[in-house]
Amino acid sequence: MKTMFRKRWYLFIPLIAVAFVTFGFFTMYLWNWLMPLLFHLPEITFWQTVGLMILSRLILGGFGGHHGRGHGHHCRRNMHEKWENMTPEQREQFREHIHMHRPPWAHHCESDEKAKES
Repeated sequence: MKTMFRKRWYLFIPLIAVAFVTFGFFTMYLWNWLMPLLFHLPEITFWQTVGLMILSRLILGGFGGHHGRGHGHHCRRNMHEKWENMTPEQREQFREHIHMHRPPWAHHCESDEKAKES
């Protein structure tokens, strides 16, 4: 089965092109239906839609994809191993470091949770 797919991979190129064009027109239709009504934005052409899709992909996700499965699990396991190898003093220093570098709203939420527990 794999050898047949390797020999005929080029047959999927038109399918991919059709899917891309269909998605582009669908996105353009949704934009032109919603955005002018809701936000008074201008209607856009197909090529502007393609440009927006590429730009949003670059900004929000990049083109690199996800390399390897379970990457988050691998990171958690490494962190758990590091935590287990720390001395109690190093753990306390790490907690203080994390506490100092939290965003301002995290301190506010933490104090609210403590108040609810009391």
